[in-house]
Amino acid sequence: MSYWKAAVIAAIICFIGGMGYLAYAFVSFANDPVEESRFKQFETPPVPTWESRERVNVLLLGGDSRGLKKHEIPRSDTMIIVSIDPVTKAMHLFSLLRDTYVKIPGHGNRRINVAVVLGGPKLAMRTVSDLTGLNIQYYVYTDFHGFTHLIDAIGGIEYEVEKDMHYTSKADGSEYDIKLKKGRQHMDGHTALQYVRYRADARSDFSRTERQRKFMMAVAERLQTTSSILRFPRILHTIDPYIETNLNIGEMLKLGALGFEVRALESKDIQLPPSQLLLETHRGGASVIVVDKNKLKTFIQKELQ
Repeated sequence: MSYWKAAVIAAIICFIGGMGYLAYAFVSFANDPVEESRFKQFETPPVPTWESRERVNVLLLGGDSRGLKKHEIPRSDTMIIVSIDPVTKAMHLFSLLRDTYVKIPGHGNRRINVAVVLGGPKLAMRTVSDLTGLNIQYYVYTDFHGFTHLIDAIGGIEYEVEKDMHYTSKADGSEYDIKLKKGRQHMDGHTALQYVRYRADARSDFSRTERQRKFMMAVAERLQTTSSILRFPRILHTIDPYIETNLNIGEMLKLGALGFEVRALESKDIQLPPSQLLLETHRGGASVIVVDKNKLKTFIQKELQ
C-alpha cells in the first residue's frame, strides 16, 4: 500500500472517530439532568423538525439577572438571531436593539426585550418572527455566567479592543466594573463580558450590539479551530448548567455538523432595525425605537440574498 493511500485511510478513520467522539459529547450534553427551568410557568416552545436544506434560525437570548430574586425572569439584555443557509454555508448574525417598540402578541405594544418576561422563550420567538419575517425554529437562553464560562472553556479570545473602556456603578458593585485598555489582548470570560456589556459611549446600545455581533463572530471562528473541536465535550459540560434550549439531540447533532462547515470569516453581522429605517421617539415617557415592519422584512430578505 502506498504512503499516500495509507495516509488517506488513516485520515478517514480519524475523522470518523472524531465525529463519533463529538456525537457522544452531544448525546451526553442532551441527556444531562435538567435543573428546574426558569420558564416553567410558560408553555414550552415546540421542537420543530428541521429539514437540513432549509434555512435555520436560532434566537440567542442573553439575560441579565443582577438584582433579581431566584425565580424572577430578567429581560433579554441581548437578542441575536443566528441565521444559516445550509446549502451555501453562509451565516448572518442579526442583533435586535432591545428598545425596539413592537407588538407583543397578547400584551400590546412594548419593548421587545420584555417578551421573554411576559411569555417565556416561546413568546420571544413568536415576537421576533412577527417582526422580522424569519421563521425562528430554536432558541438558546443563557446569562452572564453562561457567557463567561463559555469563553473560559474555549481558552479565551485574542481580540482587538478598539478603545479604552471604563465604567463603574455603585448599584452593581465592583464585580461588574468595566476596565479595558485599547489594543489587542487575550480576553478571558471576565474581560470578554466587560467588552460586550460596555455601552457608555455616544452611540450607546447601537455600539454595544455591534461589538456583540463582531465578538460572536470571533467566538464562532474560535470554535472551528482544531483545539476547540478536541475540547468540545468539556466545553459542552462546562456551559450545560447555564443553558436552556428547545434543541433536542437530533437537532443538536445536525446543527453541530453544520456549524463546522459555516464560513465564519465570510459571515455578515447586521443591526436590526438598521439605522436608515429606525426612528427614535418616546412612548409613555420612555425612549424607544420604532420601525416599519414591512420595510424591515424587505431589508432582511435583501440581506439574505
